[in-house]
Amino acid sequence: MRLTIIGGGGFRVPLVHRALLGAPPGGGVAEVVLYDTDPARAAVIAAVLRQQGDGPAVTVAGDLDEALRGTDVVFSAMRVGGTAGRARDERLALAEGVLGQETVGAGGVLYGLRTVPVAVRLAERIREVAPEAWVINFTNPAGMVTEAMSGVLGPRVIGICDSPVGLVRRAARAVGVDPARAEFDYLGLNHLGWLRSLTYRGRDLLPGLLADDTALASFEEGRLFGARWLRALGSLPNEYLHYYYFRREALEQAWEATETRGEFLDRQQSAFFARAAAEPERAAALWDVTRMERERTYLAEAREAGGGGERDPRDLEGGGYEQVALDLMHALSGERPARLILNVPNAGTVTALDDAAVVETVCEVDAAGPRPLPAVPPGDGELGLMLQVKAVERATIRAALTGSYDAALRALTLHPLVDSPAVANRLLLRRLGD
Repeated sequence: MRLTIIGGGGFRVPLVHRALLGAPPGGGVAEVVLYDTDPARAAVIAAVLRQQGDGPAVTVAGDLDEALRGTDVVFSAMRVGGTAGRARDERLALAEGVLGQETVGAGGVLYGLRTVPVAVRLAERIREVAPEAWVINFTNPAGMVTEAMSGVLGPRVIGICDSPVGLVRRAARAVGVDPARAEFDYLGLNHLGWLRSLTYRGRDLLPGLLADDTALASFEEGRLFGARWLRALGSLPNEYLHYYYFRREALEQAWEATETRGEFLDRQQSAFFARAAAEPERAAALWDVTRMERERTYLAEAREAGGGGERDPRDLEGGGYEQVALDLMHALSGERPARLILNVPNAGTVTALDDAAVVETVCEVDAAGPRPLPAVPPGDGELGLMLQVKAVERATIRAALTGSYDAALRALTLHPLVDSPAVANRLLLRRLGD
């Protein structure tokens, strides 16, 4: 099997390769092809991969068509505008008094406007050069980008994220159950979903978990949202919902921070790539040290604002989105069917949304592709948020593909974390001025 990674100079690409090295034999990947618009970054990541251990052959393609030709699976891991673009988005939003996280609020809309056109052009080249390839998207904003690409590729593009599986694992451990043996009901949009049941041997353990202050305090989301609110909500929210439920606290924390997350990542990753290029024989060791610092500080501002505490050491070792990607790839190859939380077309899962709307939900996956499992309808509060954010995503896609200023203004203004059309208009004008 040939695996092509678009955005192959991305910092998290070695996690995918490391997962491949640990995969059981049979139906494996024989070649990993990296392509990036920055060849120097791709060369550094190729060095990291080769130093991680013997595994698939690693090559760096000179152009996009070369990377796609003959491939079986495409991983899309682009960061359009780089970490510097993310940092600018966050600062623009904060200067206007609103949150600007990479995928949430004004930052998510601005990032989507920049990313969707590039993702759609990629989808068009895949359709032309590798029409039989499966496309696994973890380019953010993942749900929005997956929906935009599905307009070209249909069901052959599938979005993934590590937040839902991380939530399931932490909740299962909190009730003393092996996560691999638990069943679960999860529904929403990307970075806007809820774990509504956690079943083991036919018994839903979630109500007992929500009633147990000690168990809730033992894991990140329990501390982040607090027992009182979780019991009122009746579910476990994705960690990114902290920005919605605790928007005042999150914004205050962002204002007080000396640098945004984007600024931290830009500084950290720029230093890594410069040093790894100067000391290529140490590329893998330098990457691992940098990765651990990155993982320890993930969503640190939200945890500080909400009292979430330190991350669980088990979450720092990986096994997140790269394991989801690996399980999905094996299922699509027909080797091992899997049950995964994925970003896929709604197909009737949420009756208030049309079939083409991409949602994040539990799917059965085999060689025929993913099939969403029947789900309990979301509550009014959850559905209201889903509908509003889906309207934002679709207005962003329209603006990105048509250049419509009105659609971009509508996307920003409709977002629950942007509180004024005047603010939205200034953000767009400042973005155009950059």
